[in-house]
Amino acid sequence: MVAAREPLAARRSYNRRMSPSHRVLAPADYRRMPWKNGGGHTLEIAVEPPGADLAHFAWRVSIAAIERDGPFSSFPGVDRTLVLLAGNGMRLSGDGSTVELRTAYEPVTFAGEAALDCALADGPTRDFNFMVRRALASGSMRVVRDEACALPPASAYVCYAATGTCESLLSGLPPIEVAAEHTLVVTSDSPMHGLHVNPTSPQSVALVAVIGSPSQ
Repeated sequence: MVAAREPLAARRSYNRRMSPSHRVLAPADYRRMPWKNGGGHTLEIAVEPPGADLAHFAWRVSIAAIERDGPFSSFPGVDRTLVLLAGNGMRLSGDGSTVELRTAYEPVTFAGEAALDCALADGPTRDFNFMVRRALASGSMRVVRDEACALPPASAYVCYAATGTCESLLSGLPPIEVAAEHTLVVTSDSPMHGLHVNPTSPQSVALVAVIGSPSQ
């Protein structure tokens, strides 16, 4: 006896859920939002779930301009990664620890609940900010420059072309070009096998947030 097959509509719905979705965002698509502590503004690139506020995101990627010294916002239960994009950097100090952000495109990671004050080294900075809520997701930051990089399996990727253009390869799709200051966001309901990112010029630098299930 031949087993009954799922209705075609149900199979198509399942395939849509399992297939990765992707979109390329231009700077005009980023959302301007106030900092949690009200001390400035940030450009939110992507957040999961879409439209989530600062108390309910699983992960969030943004860019902030820091123009003066002051306290950093507190994000209990969140791991934060900062990458200096422009400026001479800063020192974050407090809770008996110090975090130095001095060199462009070198990620630094710290706990979001740490009470830290920011002291700018010499003038304003512009920084890439990746946040992951530990109970809901895990994440790592990869800097792609000089040569192509194969990213590990993940449930989401956020690839920001910090300078120059990069090309991203996702299984089953033609190459995706990401222009300078644009962002490729790839999400899926199940882990993807990987993403390849290739800088297309000597000046190209891509920052890729790799997001997976919560750490065990």
